[in-house]
Amino acid sequence: MGDPRKLSKKYKRPKKLWEKDRIEEEKKLRTDYGLKNTREVWIARGELRRIRREARKSLALPPEERELLIRKVLKKLARLNILEEGSSVDDILSLNIRHILERRLQTQVVRRGLAKTMKQARQLITHGFIAVDGTRVTSPSFTVTKELEDKIGYYKDAKNVFKQVTQEESEEKAEKKEEKEQEQKEDAKGTEEAENKEEKKEETPVEKPVEAGTKEVKE
Repeated sequence: MGDPRKLSKKYKRPKKLWEKDRIEEEKKLRTDYGLKNTREVWIARGELRRIRREARKSLALPPEERELLIRKVLKKLARLNILEEGSSVDDILSLNIRHILERRLQTQVVRRGLAKTMKQARQLITHGFIAVDGTRVTSPSFTVTKELEDKIGYYKDAKNVFKQVTQEESEEKAEKKEEKEQEQKEDAKGTEEAENKEEKKEETPVEKPVEAGTKEVKE
């Protein structure tokens, strides 16, 4: 059973760590869903594996037991708003990892327009700006059920604070952009002046020095 004080792993490492196609797929998933690391992909894949295992297990059971197990799995998926309760085993087996990642709080915050990007959604959650059913949630991987979908919002007056922070960040970015443009103009001006000096220098005739022992001939 293991030590009860130590939590068991929620994921399983791939057998082939350096498989090119899998690495590219995981990289795309991290980008699309704003995941912190590959381990979060493995956790979602582990959850999907458990659901599929239950569905495949039901195929080897007698009809009555199969019906009970399938109903149990579909009830869980319906609660997560992934499938309807009247779905079939084939529907369960056709699920992919994106169905699991869509139920993360981080994803739902973006889908509901509370954040513009996945990165911003993660920051809002970890800094305590997001609440689910009035309770502050600081875990981006929190699984959102169908019942809680419409209860996601800003925590108390966090919306005003977030707007203020966003406005300050926008102003800071605008100032940095203006400073950068000014520096570029000054650099361009300095380069132009240097080029003009070089051109004038080239146009000025250079007198050859008179060698010792020779007399300058006057016309």
